[in-house]
Amino acid sequence: MNRLLIVDDDVNILKVLKMRLESEGYQVETASDIAHAKDLAMKNEYELAILDMKFSGGSGIELMKNIHEINRDLPIIILTAYGTIESAVEAMKEGAYIYLTKPFDHRELILQIKNGIEKSNLSREVKRLRSIINQSHNIQNIIGCSEAMKQVFDVTAMAAQSNSNVFISGESGTGKGMIARALHQLSERKDKPFVSLNCAAIPENLLESELFGFEKGAFTGAVNNKKGLFLQADKGMIFLDEVSEIPLPMQGKLLKALEEKEFYPLGAQKSVQVDIRIVSASNKNIEKEVEEGGFRSDLFYRIHVIPIRMPPLRERREDIPLLVGHFLEKCAVKMNKQIKNITPQALKKLMVHSWPGNVRELENVIEFAVVMAREDVINEDMLVITNQKTDESAFRSFRESKHDFEYNYLVELMKISKGNVSQAAKLSGKYRADLYALLEKYNLNPLKFRQK
Repeated sequence: MNRLLIVDDDVNILKVLKMRLESEGYQVETASDIAHAKDLAMKNEYELAILDMKFSGGSGIELMKNIHEINRDLPIIILTAYGTIESAVEAMKEGAYIYLTKPFDHRELILQIKNGIEKSNLSREVKRLRSIINQSHNIQNIIGCSEAMKQVFDVTAMAAQSNSNVFISGESGTGKGMIARALHQLSERKDKPFVSLNCAAIPENLLESELFGFEKGAFTGAVNNKKGLFLQADKGMIFLDEVSEIPLPMQGKLLKALEEKEFYPLGAQKSVQVDIRIVSASNKNIEKEVEEGGFRSDLFYRIHVIPIRMPPLRERREDIPLLVGHFLEKCAVKMNKQIKNITPQALKKLMVHSWPGNVRELENVIEFAVVMAREDVINEDMLVITNQKTDESAFRSFRESKHDFEYNYLVELMKISKGNVSQAAKLSGKYRADLYALLEKYNLNPLKFRQK
């Protein structure tokens, strides 16, 4: 049963809310003053709190801050009879989940309580799974704090809890294989086999026997039985890297094996059943391969259930300093060298490179620099980057970046509000006069968005 804390200095409101919410199945505890509320928050665990904005002895926002010091992830709904935009914006900025003005619709309050608890539970689960990712010794080299990588971590963590097939896309060197291993480590199959195959590295005439195995005498040279990778991965996971390189005739056999979870080893008269999860990857645009007839659409839909896209390094440049530090430490230990740092000029050189080889290329550049280093600091001259191409947009001026952000923000704001400036002001937390000034600055006419 979900436990709620309600704080209001109006005893009648507390009684009504307690009665209504308990009738919905919630366990409710109430407080009519800030001291009692703090005491309850310290002693008990709650799934959500509902606070009045104004108290005779203090502020609901200050109480919210105090409660968040105890439980930073607790969703808090603010209730107030003072329905000003300023107080709403202040409450949301300080961490309120939602803001409701008295008198409120009790059905809306119950809906917001349900949504707040569900969002909090999901956030807690994602954090738990992400911590598992970070703590697992087999996948500790997955490094990144960028939003792009946080999305990858979140999808990976959630996908690991299912048995659905996963398709990982991304350029060479982005770490697709590491994500595949992370999926295995986080799944219920973690104690079962993880088998990996680079489909592009196996000749076409050997791929079937590699996957399904063969029996003695199946062909010339088959002097013993061989267990295929599918059988080796039974109860576990098989990772098919560069799956788009599988020839079309073999794609049909692979599809049949995946659909039926059953196959015949070469030369066998009896089929073999397996329980495996398929994780596949490709550095090609597999949707385009399907359109052009190079990859079967039915096989594509079978393996492409949960997609995970690995971003190229140029899309997550903020991760480069973290990766550089990791690779410096790793390579220094490997080479038995005392490398302490990298110069700002050297780091800038790494930051503006386009990195067609992605993380793998960066690691190679750092390893070479460590090998060649005669001092304890890596300087710009030690970084040998082939085909260096810089991306001038990687270091734009603050003024240019701010200009583009404001313009794009205003365009999206006008689209969402359909040119209604009053509504846009509420959404953005700006005064109408200030918003009009910004629209005039960027020559944006709200009427055009109304017509659309």
